[in-house]
Amino acid sequence: FPRKNSYLTSAATLHTRVSIMSEQHQHPSDTSSVIVPPRLVRNTQSANPDDDLECSLHYLPKPLLREFSHVFNNEHSRFGSNSNNNNLQLLAIPTNQRAREDLVAVGDHIEAEKDRLLNVFLTFGKCICEQLRSQGYWADYIDPCSGLPMISLNCNKVYSEVDGMECLLNYKAYNAGFCKILTHPKWGSAVYPATIFAYAPVEVAKSLMASFPSAS
Repeated sequence: FPRKNSYLTSAATLHTRVSIMSEQHQHPSDTSSVIVPPRLVRNTQSANPDDDLECSLHYLPKPLLREFSHVFNNEHSRFGSNSNNNNLQLLAIPTNQRAREDLVAVGDHIEAEKDRLLNVFLTFGKCICEQLRSQGYWADYIDPCSGLPMISLNCNKVYSEVDGMECLLNYKAYNAGFCKILTHPKWGSAVYPATIFAYAPVEVAKSLMASFPSAS
């Protein structure tokens, strides 16, 4: 994977495109997109018991719906035998990992930590998506290095993790030169964000997330 991580270097912002998705895919006018609040879970796909992730479940608010449409080109509507299920919702599962180093710093040890965090997320994202897709529901996850979808290979628009975390979780960010740096309310800039998307019934996604044990 490239050494340059998109959540630190992407200049992408939430786009003001007019291709807003149908109202049936939007959650009725709640002020919050949160379905399941952030919870620290153990990555059962990892051999290391310390490879925890903070994750939550959200409806896609309007700004993120526009970004989703721009990145994925409605790939979700062309997948699987359940595409006409009226209970389907576009959902986001943002994840954040606490890094052992401040990721704004530079050096070989920082790159090694980014590689570790990347691998933890890739195993987790792959597991979530495989389970949903095996049930006939669309799911994909963003490569934190490139900002591109991992499964929908014909998509070439970059997703901004920082903008997504600001929108979904109201986490703060600051500009450092040409980089936009995410800060976690507890971990500061020692955080590694990455996102999974799904087109599935809310209860299916909630049940899947609940199957991961809470981290001690």
